[in-house]
Amino acid sequence: MSYIGKTPTSVPLTSSDITDGIISLPKLTDGTDGNLISYDASGNPVAVATGNDGQVLTSTGAGSPPAFEAIPAGGITEFDMWRLTAGITSNTDPIQSNLERVDDATFSKIGTGVSVSSGVWSFPSTGLWQVGHIVQITPTTNDTVAFTQYTTANNGTAWDQVAQSNFKSGSGAVSSGKVTNWTLVNCTNVSNVKVKFAVGSIDSGSAIGAATDFNYTCFFFMRVGDSQ
Repeated sequence: MSYIGKTPTSVPLTSSDITDGIISLPKLTDGTDGNLISYDASGNPVAVATGNDGQVLTSTGAGSPPAFEAIPAGGITEFDMWRLTAGITSNTDPIQSNLERVDDATFSKIGTGVSVSSGVWSFPSTGLWQVGHIVQITPTTNDTVAFTQYTTANNGTAWDQVAQSNFKSGSGAVSSGKVTNWTLVNCTNVSNVKVKFAVGSIDSGSAIGAATDFNYTCFFFMRVGDSQ
């Protein structure tokens, strides 16, 4: 190219040299089909790799570009139910014998399920768990039977009473009844956060009911969310 007079000096373009909106898409450098353009922690442009079908674009936090990730699974991921198979007639802490996972033909746990050892229940994963009991109690005259639920955050070094169900009889005819209670347990560490159940204040002649082929006294565990 010929110039009249002095040849222009070659200098880099700056943002002020380019009018907004004049660079069209075909003028951009070639890329990979499906990739997106983002910026890294230094403000430099980076390509976000193409995701797979069904994935969504998700923030990965400050300092890193977003990424395509699978949508978390919805619904209940863990549910388990156990029952007492033989009655209890004396104070027991913890309840550790005659326990079985419900085995009715129409029952199925969801997920891994809980485990129990020497009356101490362990969770298969961290999370916010609904833990409860449904208890059949037949007290003798003038007796108040207490069924208590405890949690520990330090693998049994200390136990915290978190729920209790009481059934009281008067001086008249003795009757039996169902009591139920539940609480939410925030399990942040499966090695430390655990549960136990106990029977207290039970007089001679009173009993916690049990059965082997249906739920008379049972325990349930359901994961309802992530740990808090």
